[in-house]
Amino acid sequence: MADLTPEGWTVIVAAGDRPGGDGMAHHFGEPAKALIPVAGESMVSRVARALTQSPNVARIVILAQNTGPLTAKADTQWLSQEPRISFATSAGSLSQSLSAVAGTEIAPWPVLVTTADHPLLTPAMVDAFLKNSAGADLAVGFVERKTLLADFPENKRTWLKFSDGFFSGANLFAFRGPAVKYVLEFWADVESRRKSPLAIFRRFGPWLLLRAVTRTISLEAGLRNAGRRLGVSAKPVVLPFAEAAIDVDKMSDHALAEEILKGRQS
Repeated sequence: MADLTPEGWTVIVAAGDRPGGDGMAHHFGEPAKALIPVAGESMVSRVARALTQSPNVARIVILAQNTGPLTAKADTQWLSQEPRISFATSAGSLSQSLSAVAGTEIAPWPVLVTTADHPLLTPAMVDAFLKNSAGADLAVGFVERKTLLADFPENKRTWLKFSDGFFSGANLFAFRGPAVKYVLEFWADVESRRKSPLAIFRRFGPWLLLRAVTRTISLEAGLRNAGRRLGVSAKPVVLPFAEAAIDVDKMSDHALAEEILKGRQS
């Protein structure tokens, strides 16, 4: 697949921890959640490796409060030696960090954002998402419930409910240029309400809230209308990969991710 932009994409990998530390990192004896091993390799290493294998990715910026430990393990030392990878210190929140970094010399547009706790990420997921994000200032990755449950019927996710189905986020966000700066500022509120989609929709006025509550609006129309309120064109990208919706937020996710990765290896 050829590059989707002349210079390729910058990928920002969010590898920081929430204030107070991470319970899973403590359980595994790691200084950061991104360093938790899954099937024998740290999550941040798996994510970065998948990104370097995509022809659409020109550079990778790993963002964390303390970047030093991220290259101190035997399986992560290569991160500091890969010329396409750099590190940046995160601010108080992910949204503040993205506002400070996106569109700068460190992370020029267009920017793809993902997370270090996404060890099942593959180059195919990245390329499919970027290809289908074309034509919008902002694109957000999703997986439909029927896609996930067809492969992993026992998995539990937080589902966003729309007229055309139930969807879970895929931790993939495409920002194509300076028009999205206000969106990054708005993200601060979304971060604090990410488990409450109705609270998010309430910010866009009573009509969109009513449509969301009554499930009379599709995912595409909902995101398009929300984007219009923010002054950008926005669209969802619904991916056909069940694993794209599985990040490692709890021990059951970790066990499932290990099972999937061991299956890939065999």
